[in-house]
Amino acid sequence: MAIGALNSEIFADMFGTRAMREAFGDDALLMRCVEAEAALARAQGRLGIIPAEAADAITHAANSLAVGREALDLARLKKETETVGYPILPLVRQLAGLAGAAGRYVHWGATTQDIMDTAAVLQIRAGLALIDEDLTAVRNHLAELARKFRETPMAGRTHLQHALPVTFGYKAAVWLYALDRHADRLRELRPRVLMVQFGGAAGTLASLGKDEKALQIRAELAHELRLGDPAITWHVVRDGVAETVQVLALLAGSLGKIAYDVMLMSATEFGEAAEPFEQGRGSSSTMPQKRNPISCELILAAAKVLRQHAGLVLDAVVSDFERATGPWHVEWAALPEAFGYAAGALNQARFMLGGLIVDAGRMAKNLAMTHGLIVAEAVMMGLAPHTGRNEAHDLVYDACRAALETDRALLDVLLETPAVAGPLGPDKLRALTDPANYLGAAPAMVDRMLAGR
Repeated sequence: MAIGALNSEIFADMFGTRAMREAFGDDALLMRCVEAEAALARAQGRLGIIPAEAADAITHAANSLAVGREALDLARLKKETETVGYPILPLVRQLAGLAGAAGRYVHWGATTQDIMDTAAVLQIRAGLALIDEDLTAVRNHLAELARKFRETPMAGRTHLQHALPVTFGYKAAVWLYALDRHADRLRELRPRVLMVQFGGAAGTLASLGKDEKALQIRAELAHELRLGDPAITWHVVRDGVAETVQVLALLAGSLGKIAYDVMLMSATEFGEAAEPFEQGRGSSSTMPQKRNPISCELILAAAKVLRQHAGLVLDAVVSDFERATGPWHVEWAALPEAFGYAAGALNQARFMLGGLIVDAGRMAKNLAMTHGLIVAEAVMMGLAPHTGRNEAHDLVYDACRAALETDRALLDVLLETPAVAGPLGPDKLRALTDPANYLGAAPAMVDRMLAGR
């Protein structure tokens, strides 16, 4: 029986994705451990640390497991793992058994954490590739929204109140700006994180001698796995794993901001955007009219969970001496789940933004609902050269109050205010009170975001 949303038969594909489960599930972990053991044998075989034929036999046994010709006894592995506390010794016993006489050379000079950390790095690499794929798709959707709605005016809101006009393309480009930076972060962290781990019992590789040969083994192992070769053993320096989860949490936070905006825009009182329509999606069990923003809600939930995991892995950074007495185990829970929820959030964002329904007419209607008050700043700035900024502010402020109290258009009140209408005239006032004329550099900033795409 599964515990938790990511492995639930009901919720798994709402909060996560099958591809990420396959990258971080039990089978993947064990196969990445086997992959690390086989790569270590090949590296040592080439350098003459173990017989070359033994390395070949170990690789053959590992390949047999990878393609399904042989299978691990998972019940035995589970029982022995519960006794030992770690899965590597039980796994090594089974791999050694499959390798025959060469099995004596499996795990030569390695320790449990070497294999588990290297396997985790291989999983991170696979997970980052999946994240990149979905993030690229989401960014493309946002770029298309920014391009399509570059000049579509809508109310910009601060403190949930009408502030100044923006365009929906500008809003989408702002969302895109954050995700572009996350793509940069994901690219930049790879060289720091995708490092092989091989240090032996206390990190010194003492079991392999005191000369450069031990370091050559680590370099060769890194080459085998296409990972970086660290300058020094990093098994108690966990900032790389922590950084990975922090970036995933940041990414989910930005997706949460997008989801929050879309969810508010889809409220009945706004009606400016809606998630893609699917028959029955977001239905209420009792209110037939409901169409709830399900993807947005799932993204927001994932962002909150990832925020907690970001804090959790920071605890694992504080480890004791040359082998942690518990903080490392925190990563076993936090790292797979962080990737799982990040993949789920991206998957929901990809669906939601790929088919987002944008109601430009409703945006225009909402923009006009304050009868020109949203461009009061435009009038003030237009009047300021004639009266000075402070006096212009007070004149327009009084006109806004009068417009609100009498439920009239700001333009009408201004036309009846000699101190304003005199210097500016009717035509200038009409232009200043048209929200479409007060978009500032919003379209130009959209163009800058889209340049080169």
